[in-house]
Amino acid sequence: MAAAAAAALAAAEPPPAMPQAAGAGGPAARRDFYWLRSFLAGGIAGCCAKTTVAPLDRVKVLLQAHNHHYRHLGVFSTLRAVPKKEGYLGLYKGNGAMMIRIFPYGAIQFMAFEQYKTLITTKLGVSGHVHRLMAGSMAGMTAVICTYPLDMVRVRLAFQVKGEHTYTGIIHAFKTIYAKEGGFLGFYRGLMPTILGMAPYAGVSFFTFGTLKSVGLSYAPTLLGRPSSDNPNVLVLKTHINLLCGGVAGAIAQTISYPFDVTRRRMQLGTVLPEFEKCLTMRETMKYVYGHHGIRKGLYRGLSLNYIRCVPSQAVAFTTYELMKQFFHLN
Repeated sequence: MAAAAAAALAAAEPPPAMPQAAGAGGPAARRDFYWLRSFLAGGIAGCCAKTTVAPLDRVKVLLQAHNHHYRHLGVFSTLRAVPKKEGYLGLYKGNGAMMIRIFPYGAIQFMAFEQYKTLITTKLGVSGHVHRLMAGSMAGMTAVICTYPLDMVRVRLAFQVKGEHTYTGIIHAFKTIYAKEGGFLGFYRGLMPTILGMAPYAGVSFFTFGTLKSVGLSYAPTLLGRPSSDNPNVLVLKTHINLLCGGVAGAIAQTISYPFDVTRRRMQLGTVLPEFEKCLTMRETMKYVYGHHGIRKGLYRGLSLNYIRCVPSQAVAFTTYELMKQFFHLN
């Protein structure tokens, strides 16, 4: 899912404002345009991460929905086949729509996470890992709902094969879906499995990453942690430890929620697939995929690819986000 990098990044709770020396501008100066700086930091990190793994994302969409050109191939053979059939740029088909989506997605998720976390702590009195799990799930679902039409268009573009284009670009895809698939509601096909998948995905991601981080910094702060370069009073995980914790959290969360991701993709593709009329609802889609392809080759088809994308995606996301946090003085 698009939340893989953002969920793990957001799980690393931003440090509280530290006292500033006289003349340094003070905490108020640091909070100036904080939402905009957070927006840019999360957006840039997300775009870099998603561009890095864009070829794997394209292959995942092709495999999940059993595109007839590649349905007989595996992950690596599809990665080799796409450039031969569509050129190397074919591996990045649909990435433009993803870049447009990832900026608002990251901004909404980060800001919603902080708001939900504060609300849950102050109103419900829940703290610790549980409030992080709840806030993360709610923030992830909020971001998904707000940016879902862009994800729909991105998947439609990624599923197209050279020579068989239904859509000429992002704007044309928006116009076509709106005109032929029920107006505005047409952009929200597959939203229910997305929401149901996002709750455990984001929740488990936040819980696992937060637990690993807190345990690591509590029991081995010198070995696993280091002072933040722009705020020495804040202890953060070393980059390679961050990568490891994020990868583990993402892998566990993806395994739990993956069948919902497959269902969402098929529902998003809608009339593009020949079995469209058999996959109108979430239940029908899951039943069809399980009945015709089983668990390993159906509900979990392409999961190995998600594991493969996890490491480079997390590496780029964490590295870029840490640099952006320092550049925009978010610590």
